[in-house]
Amino acid sequence: MKIQFRGKNIQVTNALKEHLEKKIGKLDKYFDNPPEATVTLSVEKDRHRVEVTIPLNGFILRGEEESFDMYSSVDQVLDKLEKQMEKYKTRLSRQNKGLSIKDIAANSVEKTWEEDEGPRLVRTKRFAMKPMSVEEAIMQMNLLGHSFFVFTNADTEEVNVVYRRNDGNYGVIEREV
Repeated sequence: MKIQFRGKNIQVTNALKEHLEKKIGKLDKYFDNPPEATVTLSVEKDRHRVEVTIPLNGFILRGEEESFDMYSSVDQVLDKLEKQMEKYKTRLSRQNKGLSIKDIAANSVEKTWEEDEGPRLVRTKRFAMKPMSVEEAIMQMNLLGHSFFVFTNADTEEVNVVYRRNDGNYGVIEREV
């Protein structure tokens, strides 16, 4: 599997790269054509965080773990990713009559979840969206006490989402053109 490494406040050493390649290599058994993985390693104070993102045709496999040791974080995040792959492999194979996750990723089959398995859609909301600035959207989100807010951006006239990040700051999701 091709891996792109990123480090924030840390130098990604060869030993750490080899450890990650060995661990992420275990996921190759799920793919005919292994996708490219993005691994972000960061250190803040005593916390070592590892984020792994693997895009599949229409799916995104993502795991994030944090601990006091980088190697421990790597092991935890890869365990999490393997559990996700097993869970979705089982679910998708039931729905797609025996197709493997390799076939599904290659053919980009649209997924539908069975109602008796896990969370399901229980509510649909409709609302009018007036054009507003990002700052207005953040204010509206805070007034409502929500962690995200969907709005029409007055500058671009496109639908955007503003959200509260774990670090207390805000983010905006825009459509890529």
